[in-house]
Amino acid sequence: MSTKPKAPSTLLEAVRHFADPTVCRDALVAARWPKGVRCPHCGSKEASWLANAGLWKCRTKHPRQKFSVKVGTIFEDSPISLDKWLPVVWMLVNCKNGISSLEVMRDLGVTQKTAWFMLHRVRLALREGTFTKLGGGGGVVEVDESWIGGAARLMNAKQRKRAMKPEAKKTVNRGPRSFSGKAIVFGMLERGGHGRVRLRHVPNVQRETLEPHIHEHVAKGTDIHSDAHGAYERLDWGDLASPIREQYYNHQVVDHAVQYVRGNVHTNSLENFWSLLKRGIRGTYVSVEPFHLHRYLDEQAFRFNERKGTDAERFAEALSSIAGKRLTYRQLIGAEPRDGHPAMM
Repeated sequence: MSTKPKAPSTLLEAVRHFADPTVCRDALVAARWPKGVRCPHCGSKEASWLANAGLWKCRTKHPRQKFSVKVGTIFEDSPISLDKWLPVVWMLVNCKNGISSLEVMRDLGVTQKTAWFMLHRVRLALREGTFTKLGGGGGVVEVDESWIGGAARLMNAKQRKRAMKPEAKKTVNRGPRSFSGKAIVFGMLERGGHGRVRLRHVPNVQRETLEPHIHEHVAKGTDIHSDAHGAYERLDWGDLASPIREQYYNHQVVDHAVQYVRGNVHTNSLENFWSLLKRGIRGTYVSVEPFHLHRYLDEQAFRFNERKGTDAERFAEALSSIAGKRLTYRQLIGAEPRDGHPAMM
């Protein structure tokens, strides 16, 4: 009597577990179609398994009746087998500082270009699609912005010249510091053990840019803590364009020129997250193009938001999000329209 293989709980177990193509297929079917296989083209439940071909066939008449478990997912049209794909998903969602394409290249025996493409496809699956707002349960939400990019003194002449081009130059002066050529990330983090973070790559730190993101992602009436940046001055009164200027948020400010903590008012949780994000970018990825930055933000936000789960639970959560997302190589390099998630929004 055969028994169902035990679900893996470590990377070593995962590699062994998914060495069997049937196990890989069954894992994706369970994650994608928990209530039974459906045709990815028409949604019909009337599908027959073709054992010899290793495919399903939809009984509804349409041009693409035959389909595999990869169709309509981040794995579609990939010649890479699932026994390589699934360990990559496991590693990316569980390595705290991420994994580089060179690591994947060495571990799986693929080219660096293929490994890079695989990782970006997995990052697309990690993008959060929930509309639940932060702070809805009465928690405190911290808001802050951070600059991502190398120091000018460490750039070579070519990099420094590119960073100083008018279209790339984003300079904010704060005393002796200048942020020329750096990408700006805006973050909103809800405190607490199960608090979540939302990140956006933005073109500037003006009020007109940051306020809409706060209104979109933070529930009305929430306690918001920020630094003394002028873009947050009007959060108490919400949208000034509204004819009714009702109070939106309970906004508390800590002036970092004076102190970093004022009682319970601080942005230390978000500052800790920025250090984690930058450690991954600098230590693992070394150099991230602004064009792709939003994908790395999705990756780090996913690991933070799922931090209370086990490795197996994070892996299962990622697998449940693979459907309905597609990224071609031409889209990835900007040769075709992108995947609906522009770099700055």
